[in-house]
Amino acid sequence: MNNCVRWGILSTARIAQEELIPAFLEADNAVVTAIASSNKQVSSIAEKFGIQKVYSDYDSLLDDKEIDAVYIPLPNTLHRVWVEKAAEKGKHILCEKPAALTKKEAEGMITFCNERNVIFLEAFMYQFHPQHDRVKEIIASGEIGKVKLIRASFSFLLEGVENDIRTQRSLGGGSLYDVGCYCLHSIANITGSKIEEVFVSARVDPKYQVDMSVQGIAKLENGIKAVFDASLEQVRRQQYEIVGTKGTIAVPRAYAPQLFDDEGLVIVGTAKGEVRQESIVGKQYKLQIEKISEWILSDEDQDAEKHYAQKTINNIQAIEACFKSIEKGEFVKVESAKVTAE
Repeated sequence: MNNCVRWGILSTARIAQEELIPAFLEADNAVVTAIASSNKQVSSIAEKFGIQKVYSDYDSLLDDKEIDAVYIPLPNTLHRVWVEKAAEKGKHILCEKPAALTKKEAEGMITFCNERNVIFLEAFMYQFHPQHDRVKEIIASGEIGKVKLIRASFSFLLEGVENDIRTQRSLGGGSLYDVGCYCLHSIANITGSKIEEVFVSARVDPKYQVDMSVQGIAKLENGIKAVFDASLEQVRRQQYEIVGTKGTIAVPRAYAPQLFDDEGLVIVGTAKGEVRQESIVGKQYKLQIEKISEWILSDEDQDAEKHYAQKTINNIQAIEACFKSIEKGEFVKVESAKVTAE
């Protein structure tokens, strides 16, 4: 293989056109060589981005031996079938979040990929922005004391509700799967601890039968408490805050800093009322692509791959517990599972 991973895109999804394909064009070790879709606009989209090969169906793209890896931005309920089809053809995989809708699905997909020596990464791009590493550095330094609480929020006002896949229950719609997954993922990622127990309430749309807004509290294995909320019917917010015994850290552009020219902010407050703001720039989609492409090219960082796969399983287990809590109206413990060995 050359020093550049050759990628194919399954579908003309908006996220692919607006964020991922432009990021591929900027990446140092990746190139998009093919795109597949039954969408009549696929040829014009390929021309716009300089993509050489166009396929009218996904299977034909997967059969292309000159493609090393695929990006899958399909509706949530289609992730597993196309992840496994891609893995069967030996293609490495970047799959949109949530990669699966249940723990069983996630475990099955990851095991399937492992057995075929295929690298799999769930596309939680936010975690590759350097602002979060800076947050972890500040926590480790002891500047804000012992962490006691983390709050996370992600919401936006969904327009065109009737025609959006995010309000279709059969496709894995709803606020928890769409944006709440970021809150749960970042809570565990920033604190370095698994979510142990959750209590969640939701407003379920009577027509679409999906959760339009959720609010929850959680307990982490290390004793830290968490509060989170997510919504498809509120003003845009994308933030988390860590509260310690000596100070706080606020990250107001946690999940979509690309809306601010890729600039993240880390705001540190002390008990004396002092405030320090740090500006940290990073192109998270580009960094995500370069990281998985680096793994593919080197094939030497299996521990890192396994670490991210475990994050995927932990997160979907927490999501499952949230849905159980909504249904039961009580605290629900998060089940425990590990990535299976190769």
